[in-house]
Amino acid sequence: MSSQEEWNAFEEVKKGSADEKRDSEEQKEKETVGDRLRVNEGSDDSIGDRADGSGNEANGESESDESEKEAEANQNDDSVVDDEADSGDEQVEISSRTRTKSDTDPTAHAGIASIEVKVNAIDEANKDDGKPQRPDLTLNIPAPVENLPMPSNSLSLTERLERALGSVAPLMREIFGDFAPFLSKTLLGSHGQELVLGGLVTLKQSSSVVELVMLLCSQEWQNSLQKHAGLAFIELVNEGRLLSHATRDHIVRVANEAEFILNRMRAEDVQKHAEFESHCAQTMHNRKEEEKLCDHLITSARRRDAVVATKLKEKILNILTNKHGAWGTDAPVVHEFCKLDSWEDDSRRRRRFVKNSYGSAHPQATLKAAIEHGATEDAVMAAKEAFHTHLQATKQAQLTQDFTDEELLQVDEKELDMEFAGPVALSTQCKLIAPGVVIHGTMSITKFELYFEMDDDDPHNKTLDSKVLQYVDYIHGKWHFNEVRAIFTRRYLLQNVSIEIFMSNRTAVMFAFPDHTTVKKVINALPRVGVGVKYGLPQARRSSLAAPKQLYKLSSMTLKWQRRELSNYDYLMYLNTIAGRTYNDLNQYPIFPWVISNYESNELDLSLPSNFRDMSKPIGALNPTRKQFFEERYNTWEHEQIPPFHYGTHYSTSAFTLNWLLRLEPFTTLFLNLQGGKFDHANRTFHSPLQSWKNCQRDTSDVKELIPEFFYLPEMFYNSNNYNLGKTDEGLQVDDVLLPPWAKSPAEFVRINRLALESEIVSCQLHQWIDLIFGYKQRGPEAVRATNVFYYLTYEGNVNLEKMRDPVMREAIENQIRCFGQTPAQLLTEPHPPRNSAMHLTPMMFSQNQEDVCMIMKFLSNSPVTHLSANTHHMVPTPAVVSVTANHNFSVNKWNETSSTSASTTNNTGNTEKTDQPQLPLSMDQFLVQHTNLNRRTLGDNFDQRLTVSHSSFVVTSDNKHIFACQFWDKSFRVFGVDSAKMIQVVYGHFDVVTCIARSESSLNQDCYIVTGSKDCTVMLWHWYARQQAIMGDNGSIISPTPKATLTGHEQEVTCVFVSTELGLVVSGSKGGSCLMHSINGDLLRSLEIPESCVTPEILTLTREGYILIKYDRGVICLFSINGQYLRHTEHSDNIQAMVLNRSGEYLITGGHEGAVSVWRTHDLNQLYNYPTCDSGIKTLALSHDQRYVMAGLGSGCIIVFNIDFNKWHHEFQDRYQ
Repeated sequence: MSSQEEWNAFEEVKKGSADEKRDSEEQKEKETVGDRLRVNEGSDDSIGDRADGSGNEANGESESDESEKEAEANQNDDSVVDDEADSGDEQVEISSRTRTKSDTDPTAHAGIASIEVKVNAIDEANKDDGKPQRPDLTLNIPAPVENLPMPSNSLSLTERLERALGSVAPLMREIFGDFAPFLSKTLLGSHGQELVLGGLVTLKQSSSVVELVMLLCSQEWQNSLQKHAGLAFIELVNEGRLLSHATRDHIVRVANEAEFILNRMRAEDVQKHAEFESHCAQTMHNRKEEEKLCDHLITSARRRDAVVATKLKEKILNILTNKHGAWGTDAPVVHEFCKLDSWEDDSRRRRRFVKNSYGSAHPQATLKAAIEHGATEDAVMAAKEAFHTHLQATKQAQLTQDFTDEELLQVDEKELDMEFAGPVALSTQCKLIAPGVVIHGTMSITKFELYFEMDDDDPHNKTLDSKVLQYVDYIHGKWHFNEVRAIFTRRYLLQNVSIEIFMSNRTAVMFAFPDHTTVKKVINALPRVGVGVKYGLPQARRSSLAAPKQLYKLSSMTLKWQRRELSNYDYLMYLNTIAGRTYNDLNQYPIFPWVISNYESNELDLSLPSNFRDMSKPIGALNPTRKQFFEERYNTWEHEQIPPFHYGTHYSTSAFTLNWLLRLEPFTTLFLNLQGGKFDHANRTFHSPLQSWKNCQRDTSDVKELIPEFFYLPEMFYNSNNYNLGKTDEGLQVDDVLLPPWAKSPAEFVRINRLALESEIVSCQLHQWIDLIFGYKQRGPEAVRATNVFYYLTYEGNVNLEKMRDPVMREAIENQIRCFGQTPAQLLTEPHPPRNSAMHLTPMMFSQNQEDVCMIMKFLSNSPVTHLSANTHHMVPTPAVVSVTANHNFSVNKWNETSSTSASTTNNTGNTEKTDQPQLPLSMDQFLVQHTNLNRRTLGDNFDQRLTVSHSSFVVTSDNKHIFACQFWDKSFRVFGVDSAKMIQVVYGHFDVVTCIARSESSLNQDCYIVTGSKDCTVMLWHWYARQQAIMGDNGSIISPTPKATLTGHEQEVTCVFVSTELGLVVSGSKGGSCLMHSINGDLLRSLEIPESCVTPEILTLTREGYILIKYDRGVICLFSINGQYLRHTEHSDNIQAMVLNRSGEYLITGGHEGAVSVWRTHDLNQLYNYPTCDSGIKTLALSHDQRYVMAGLGSGCIIVFNIDFNKWHHEFQDRYQ
């Protein structure tokens, strides 16, 4: 029989037995399926127990039976598959049964899933638990098995096995190899031997399918599979189920993590997209803001240039058309209106008046007041006529309008670009705080400059009166950092959101910001100047940000005031400044006390205490009856939200300030703007200090104090602009202020008021008034005891406007604060120290000097001493008195700093002993004493011999290092070094010989102004830079410097000049009697009208108090005010050739041709004292820094030193010398 026939018979027999066995086993399988399913469903709970071997015996037997049955079923299935392999229909039937089997048997799905799932993650997780690693079943899984082709009859059995099982055998080998550790413990022989380990050798060494089939069909393997395969398969399924669950959890976890990561990435993408869009929008916004800012800066620059051009045009027209100009006429000048300039001196006094091109008599306000106040018909008609006349004059004299926007656009932008010094470092919205007006705008800060530009589109700005804006100088402001001198933090509406910047041109500008944080940013962007050097504080930004209490504590000004190094006025102004009081905010105007209480006597004795106000009480408590009324109000006050108070009004408000200064512009315009365009009723208008004082004593709504102008500005009492202020109910026409009988003029009233402020009676109790206004009695229990409590909204800290959300309530509170007064910042919480008495500081101040003449120094040259310059301060490197003679030689005479000791000393026993050689204040130049190196003490011989050498021919710098000389024939003036007489610089500028020269006060770095007059009728102002040791102009050149200003107006040669940096004035005189007053900016302010007897001014000098003294050629001395008002003159028989003032300007010392040195009182030109007559004429005078010695240069070539004590003529001390 062939092999094919044998194989067919074998298959038929096997098929028959398999069918019979399948029929018998189907019933058993149905019975066991449910048990297997139940076992599988509970495998999650029981597999662990079985794995650990902790199951009971019954379970073990059941599981063994089920394993056997499962093995038999699997074996039968395999045989069925083999029997039906050569028949397509049978193959379909087998596939169907297999599919049905897998659908009904869940273990089959679990098994397949357990094989297909990757177990790498579980293996990695089990590594940490120390469990053995499982092999990866998915690495070498072959492709799905395709339906096997029908074997042909020509193939042998071996070939048919190889072909049928060739693709399955490698998988089985891999499974046995990978699961060998597990199967070796399960597939055991009849004797307990491990079948897998033995079979692995065959599986690994041979790749034959027949050997694999023979191995699996062996009796040992068949018995082991029948006995153990079911249980092993179940365990394997359960193990796979565990792996699948773990893998599923891992996949779910990984999927969740992946989803989270994806969501986060999506969120990040969304966020980045949103950030990108926001960045794009912000960039676009910033770009628009930059463009808007650039456009704003360009527009502001154009407007600023237009304003500057307008001012220059007005200046040129003024120079040409004034009566001293090229187009001037001698026709009578119509009334010229003036306004108070913002220039401040060292004591912060504003005294200078300048021309007001916007000035008028305000006839419209007069007409409106006359109609509303019920004036007579004649008064109304007169007001109407004046108003119509004013309108007609305005139309005829109307000046050219400002440049339009179209004209401004034509300006070359290249020129505008040059104006800005670098990019904008900070830009913020702010408010410009000017007297009587608040302007909204933008502040821009570059690397070197500060800008402010008014916002024309702001609704608030559109409501501002144009007449008020005419008086605001910095609507289009620009300041270089070099101009900034001090920065103070200020309050605006009781909030710390403002700063005030003091400039080098002696003006101040104030800005308010949205919050205090912006204030800090602005101060950090501005130069580090602190609060200046005046108060002895470091020039740091922390000083600018310091609170008023800190400034007071760190400053040494109180100690100086106690030692009488500081006047009462200067100390009060210092307290006002650091406490936040400012000229720029009328609601926070500086406060000064009522001093005098007697305004009715014909004479005022300042030595009587009864003529002075009690400084220990507030103005509202001076009258006992009124004090009782206020205290009763306080004690009976009942209100839940408003605390009790004594006074419902305040001692300082904008309305009070404007009422005081009503007669001066710009305050007149500001007052009319406050009053709705009309003057107030005459009864309420300030017209008499007496009436105002009485109102402060009896009116319960009037507790106002004074302002600084009462002590330095007599012009406030003149109605110089001829305003029609109406009539009182008594029929009194209000015009100039009615002064007390003891004051003959406003200047006299101001002088006496200032004397009273500086008197000993006030000095002894001024600290008590300071306690009320700035000190510990300002608020709290001490204020209650002192009857000094005001309405709560006048104090700082009672309201925070930044946190207030209700706009209506905020506006109401702002108006309350703005209109009803603001209390200054509290500077100290303990009593203020009193001032030391004069006798305590200098107990020997009233001792008599031994002689008038201290010493005489004679020069061998016998040439007249024409110039003396005494720079004797101990801070000067070489204190000395420099003298220049008529032959152009000079000497540096050393000043002895110990000369203040008396020639007589007192020993310990109290006896007075004479010293053998008294210490003299002056020592002659050693070069002259030794008669060596005389070439180092001569200025050369290039002088014009036609001119007479005088005191005004030379100037010495304050450090005694350089001498300026004029009168050179080449029309120059020159600078010489004092040590070597070497010529340092030659300066040209005039078109003729320079006739006179003068120097201003020096700054801290020794810089100063030099002013020269020439025969060419011009005066030139130059700037001396001590660091460069040269005169330099705006062109920065030393070889050919340009003057700061060229002053014109003289018609003949200039004979005398004087310059004051503190007052900002240049006064010059020329032949023919013309004396002109210019500002240091070059503006002609006014000419001084002189008496008919005066011809040519020869000597000029100017006091700190604003008095101008001019000596004319006929021995006449004239006195003028700082604003050109003629006061008085005196004639002297001697031809005065030299004049010098003491430091305060209260006394004048003169020297004449006859050799007499005299002392005069300045304000009334009263001669007080004459020194012994010298043997020759006095050519020059100088005063030592300590004000104790007067040095006179004589025509005989010698210097005489006189002792002097100005206390002899002081109104409070003069009686003690008698």
